[in-house]
Amino acid sequence: MQNSRENLWHALNPSTTASFLDTDIITGLTQREAERRLKHFGKNILEKNRRTTALEILAGQFGDFMVLILCAAALASLIMGELGDSITIITIMVLNAFLGFIQEYRAERSLDALQQLAAPHAKVIRDNTPVEIKTYDVVPGDILIIDVGTRIAADARLIDSISLEVEESILTGESVPVTKTAHYTLKPEAGLGDRCNIVFMGTSVTRGHGKGIVVGTSMSTEIGKIAHMIQEEKDNTTPLQHRLEHLGRVLVVISIILCAFVALAGFLRGGDRIEMIMSGVSLAVAAIPEGLPAVVTIALALGVQRMGKRNTIIRKLPAVETLGCVTVICADKTGTLTKNEMTVRELYVGGKQVGVTGLGYTPAGEFFVSGQPIDAKAEKDLMLALKIGLRCNNASLIRDSKTGILRSFLLRQRIKPLSEWRIIGDPTEGALIVAGAKAGLSPNTSGTRPSPVHEIPFDSERKRMTMIYQDHGEFIAYTKGAPEIIIKLSAFISESGKIRNLSFNERKRILNENLRMTARGLRVLALAYRYLPEFPVQDPKDIESNLIFVGLVGMEDPPREEVKKSVALAKMAGIRTIMITGDHVGTAISVAHALGLSQDNSAITGAELDNMTDKSLMKHVEHSNIFARVNPKHKLRIVKALKARGHIVAMTGDGVNDAPAVREADIGVAMGLAGTDITREAASMVLADDNYATIVAAVEEGRSIYDNIRKFIRYLLACNAGEVLTMLIAVIIGLPLPLVPIQILWMNLVTDGLPAIALGVDPADPQAMNRKPRCPREGVFSQGLGVKIAIRGITIGICTVIAFIISLYLYKDVRRARTVAFTCLVMAQLIYVFHCRSEYHRLSETDFSTNPYLIGAVAISGAMQFLAVYLPAAQSVFHTVPLEGLDWLIVFLFSGWLSIVTIAFKKIRRLMIRRTSIVRA
Repeated sequence: MQNSRENLWHALNPSTTASFLDTDIITGLTQREAERRLKHFGKNILEKNRRTTALEILAGQFGDFMVLILCAAALASLIMGELGDSITIITIMVLNAFLGFIQEYRAERSLDALQQLAAPHAKVIRDNTPVEIKTYDVVPGDILIIDVGTRIAADARLIDSISLEVEESILTGESVPVTKTAHYTLKPEAGLGDRCNIVFMGTSVTRGHGKGIVVGTSMSTEIGKIAHMIQEEKDNTTPLQHRLEHLGRVLVVISIILCAFVALAGFLRGGDRIEMIMSGVSLAVAAIPEGLPAVVTIALALGVQRMGKRNTIIRKLPAVETLGCVTVICADKTGTLTKNEMTVRELYVGGKQVGVTGLGYTPAGEFFVSGQPIDAKAEKDLMLALKIGLRCNNASLIRDSKTGILRSFLLRQRIKPLSEWRIIGDPTEGALIVAGAKAGLSPNTSGTRPSPVHEIPFDSERKRMTMIYQDHGEFIAYTKGAPEIIIKLSAFISESGKIRNLSFNERKRILNENLRMTARGLRVLALAYRYLPEFPVQDPKDIESNLIFVGLVGMEDPPREEVKKSVALAKMAGIRTIMITGDHVGTAISVAHALGLSQDNSAITGAELDNMTDKSLMKHVEHSNIFARVNPKHKLRIVKALKARGHIVAMTGDGVNDAPAVREADIGVAMGLAGTDITREAASMVLADDNYATIVAAVEEGRSIYDNIRKFIRYLLACNAGEVLTMLIAVIIGLPLPLVPIQILWMNLVTDGLPAIALGVDPADPQAMNRKPRCPREGVFSQGLGVKIAIRGITIGICTVIAFIISLYLYKDVRRARTVAFTCLVMAQLIYVFHCRSEYHRLSETDFSTNPYLIGAVAISGAMQFLAVYLPAAQSVFHTVPLEGLDWLIVFLFSGWLSIVTIAFKKIRRLMIRRTSIVRA
């Protein structure tokens, strides 16, 4: 019943629709029939990709390639009888899985909390009685009651409408509310945007009221069709995942080769078979950085927590890394670059330009003329204009009744709560209410608005609206609309409380003021009124004739104050910001100038995009930063063109119509407050405050996290290389094994692991946003990292073997020599961790106090090594003996000599430069 005519409801009249759906326009469905239909059609909820269960999230943590290698290492250790090694590896695997599970689970719950902010109820008629029910209980055939300020619960064919306007931008991309009427029956081929007798699920009523027969619920709605389109899975593997997986495979190959080489060399020399196998296992343990998956997960998780404090909810951990590669941010103007709160900035009344201060919907601000504050109440023309703005108005200014719920959610997310004031109805009319309230006029809040006796609603053809009131026995018509239309309809002008004829020169002067205000990017309305000798009038056209012109009012959706700085920061970081908006070109250019996005007046419109081939668009996207009057299909084309040019694209979106473009982007960014559930499902990250500056902050955090990952990769692999070379050199020259597997595992997972984790929380480099975006194809060992790892690994390996040989020569005790080599390796690594803090600054230029966690980690690791050497219970586990003074001298000599030589060389170099300067002077 619901699906067979789902595309033709607009072509049926209300009675036919009711008959087909077996419902009554007056009495609605019976409760029993509604319950039967609910069982048949199911709940009115958009289907989503099946929510991953907690158990599946946990199981997914064990699918990483490096984790699988650790499983193999644990099994090998168990087969060889090294139960302690096996238990240690399994413990670190469980810890890694637990950390990943907690982060992904919390991210999903955060999104669930955001979704709870949606309107949960709908009004319907059942058994001839209006009732309020849960939105998900609405069924086909219900008679839906539609009021201003409500969100449409399902697709419905209108049966009654009075001045009804609906904001459909989440579905069609059209920012201006659309007039809806029940009286038209349309042709079957009418497009979605032309179906004026249908209201759609998820859209918002900005004006008027009405009733409709529910014709579609759940996935049979227009929004449901879009939801179905974006639910196909796509590969979201990030560059970091690819590189770490490749690194893991390389290390496994190296391990196999080394094991085979050692075993073969041992057999050829007549060595013991078991000892040679143990040597191979030791090398395998040394080659594979067992702590790397855990440290990567911890670094990403901690980074995500920091992002949460900066209003960013990351849906998947790997998305953090992709942020560091972003080269282009495509941002919606409304709500992201601007506040999404229309604000009156200027009025032209009584021949004067009056400025208005204040932001948003909070009714606080002042009025200025020529830069000097004025008393608004003393200005008759100004007060009359503001009164017209209040009277010719259907919006309401209220204190948000959901503030408590919203505030508690935001506080849980550590986000600053929003303003308590909000608008129900059209944002433009809301701006007029707030302006009047700033002058002391009573705003249109509940119970304060006088009731009009008649309304002539606004439509796109008339470009004006009029509301008639009865005041002290007189009927007064208040009119607002497009300036060129109101000027034509006006015969008089009011200035200084006096009414006179409107001359040709005054008309020209007013229109010039209109041009001046629109050139500033303001949206301009004209305000007028007239007294009616009688009402109703014989000819309705007389109501809007011979008007008394009062003034012009210019308003804008003000740019967010913090965005201009963020745009400049992004530009310095090599990231372009592209504004994509459905608004007019002039408004887009004005906002772009204010934010520093563009210095010229060039912009590409949706109409121009329609005439461009994909190849032509690929050329234009390299140079154009402003796209105006675009629809969702245009957004998708822009994203595809940028990606085809090799860009890594972050795309913002809030409406359902944005979901395909958000999904196509490398980083899809959904709005947490204004966004829809479908867009959040398609996105990689969610902005809890809908702010462009938060995107830039996330990019900076993403770069910092990747820098930290490179730091501990450098640290861990150099340390592991030192361990491998220590074992390899000893086997090649015929020495006993300098280390046993449990000692290597101890270093990899404990003494290496804690400092590596501390590197993961290293504060961001202040110069991080001065660098160009990283190439997504950049390898893990790029920018000389591989060379640094190799040099330090060779140095550590050689020094450890020398320390082992000296101890072996002095004491003739393999266990003591192994303890010296074991401790020498640990100390060399703890010293080296401070060199890894920056790839761009010398050790002497690094402020150690900025990361107290690293100092604490090194201290703890050193203490743990001390316990491993001196604690009797640990000695039997780690095969160590207590070290004496000479042993410690050998340890510090060979673990710290490179750092000592480096510091000494720098001091000598500075001294030579200083002496050279003195000689030249």
